[in-house]
Amino acid sequence: MHGAAMAKNVRRTGIPATIKGKPNPIYPVSTGPTAERIAKAEGFYTIGDDQQGGKIHTMRDDPVSRMFNRKVITGAEYSALQKYHHHWHCAGLEMGIGTVDLNRIFSTDPGSMSGMAKTEAQAHHRREWRGARGLLGHRTGIVVDSVVCEGNTLQDAGSAIGWGSKPQAIAAATEAIRDAGYRLAKLWGIG
Repeated sequence: MHGAAMAKNVRRTGIPATIKGKPNPIYPVSTGPTAERIAKAEGFYTIGDDQQGGKIHTMRDDPVSRMFNRKVITGAEYSALQKYHHHWHCAGLEMGIGTVDLNRIFSTDPGSMSGMAKTEAQAHHRREWRGARGLLGHRTGIVVDSVVCEGNTLQDAGSAIGWGSKPQAIAAATEAIRDAGYRLAKLWGIG
């Protein structure tokens, strides 16, 4: 076997065709987002070129990106809010979907250090996030965490801080996001 030329198996290298050159019906073809996904994005997406004859669809329909595209927040505020989200995500604070084993007793596992940083990088991101959250304060922090980190609507975030009507809730949450973006940009020297 040593020194012998091994024939390459075309089917195992990911080529989307059969040996005779016909398209392989089993091979998954990337066709982009569905019509329903594009409709849900409401125009908040971009189509780029992958330099190989294909298209890259980038969905920018999270609440903060929508605010930036509508010119509600500036580029510096958008960058600062994205950095805040990055620290929150890399700190391991994002909720995970856990599984439940019905054959065992449900209890916490102190050996897994639940709630503590597992790496130095995670500890760094938690320090950065806590410093930023301390700067924002409790009320603004609720809105920013809800909209920027969890992806909730402005109305839901405004309702979480006590505003009853839809227009008031959206206006209050928008103002809180703009103020938070401005203060975080100042904190991190963005813009």
